[in-house]
Amino acid sequence: MNLEPEVIARIEAAVDEAFDAQLAFTQELVRHPSLRTRESSAQDLMYEAMERRGLTMDRWELDPEEISAHPGAGKIKVSYEGVENVVGTYTPAQGGGRSLILNGHIDVVPEGPVEEWTRSPWDAPVIDGWLYGRGSGDMKAGLAANLFAYDAVLKAGFMPTGRIHFQSVAEEECTGNGSLATIQRGYRADAVLIPEPEEDMLVRANVGVIWFTVRVAGHPTHPREMTSGFNAIDAAHHVMGRLRELERRWNDEKDRHPYFEDLDHPINFNLGGITGGDWPSSVPAWCELQVRAALYPGVSADDAWEQIQEVLRDTTTDDAGNPIQAVGERTGFYSEGYVLPEGTEAEDVLRGAHRTVFEEELRTFTTPGYLDGRVYTLYQGVPTLVYGPVSEAIHGYDERVDVESVRRITKSIALFIAAWCGLEERA
Repeated sequence: MNLEPEVIARIEAAVDEAFDAQLAFTQELVRHPSLRTRESSAQDLMYEAMERRGLTMDRWELDPEEISAHPGAGKIKVSYEGVENVVGTYTPAQGGGRSLILNGHIDVVPEGPVEEWTRSPWDAPVIDGWLYGRGSGDMKAGLAANLFAYDAVLKAGFMPTGRIHFQSVAEEECTGNGSLATIQRGYRADAVLIPEPEEDMLVRANVGVIWFTVRVAGHPTHPREMTSGFNAIDAAHHVMGRLRELERRWNDEKDRHPYFEDLDHPINFNLGGITGGDWPSSVPAWCELQVRAALYPGVSADDAWEQIQEVLRDTTTDDAGNPIQAVGERTGFYSEGYVLPEGTEAEDVLRGAHRTVFEEELRTFTTPGYLDGRVYTLYQGVPTLVYGPVSEAIHGYDERVDVESVRRITKSIALFIAAWCGLEERA
């Protein structure tokens, strides 16, 4: 990693000295319920935090027309009015070091039934070494770590000699369009680091994702004449069964896809929502299924979508011979998976930082989840390191992030900044 022991000690000590403030800032971020299209107050907090650090600020509303022209864009089904990205840029006085993007997403998934949580999803308490709350792990702890890692470098008496862009983006949980908008706006660097909650490990590969809705038509009648009608909800379950057959076929192909061979079930088709019918005493005339499908790296979203469409076109009857009409529509993610190439210098530098902090080698793994790392890897060819703290129950009840893991990850990021961007003594 080529950092002197004294430099390492000063930076790590600076992280420790500010860690209470870092934890308090993360808690404040969690207290802002930054659900989709409602991220503004949390982005205000991020903007103010970056501006206080003297960064050059950029804040803009996502442009649906511009984004939709990109091949990796997700389908936009909501208004983007007020949906904004925030980027703060540090520019070194002298320069000469390598540049870096520190990225993270501000949006969080819905909290579900609040009564199922042990406490409010937005209270953000620290209990027994865990910080709780929706978004605590995924990924507000990482957003805060980016800023406080930078702070530690400065407080230790140094200035990075490479340009750094701090990005707080929207839409990661549904389309990936926020990070896509940053590359359309011209942001680029020699490496990207995204501190998603990844169990103190580095992501080697992850799947692509397609969101879609299937609308199934039925024939309504009164229940007294139910056999003369056709129940769209029953038919929708049959359609989902046919999609599960495609899911099984794709999983059977895992040996053909490097890094996915050892996963038990890398391809998941999640039935995330179902609505249908208009009246308890009417045979349902319609049903809609909301589905999230995964695809392997190297499989284009167009090819995967065509296979899904083929299943829907071919599902013309149920087991009893009743006619089925099922129509699919894209509703969000339309992303391809990616693999982080082995042996990049950026990974080597991160390995050195991790080894110094954790006193063990950095492990890598493959995830069947979506990550914005695909944006920079696929469309800019930039090494993108998705690496972050230990968490539990992300997208679930009582989401939480391990506080000491956050501390260690912050130290790793700070040492990565120092080694990757280069340092000079502060005047």
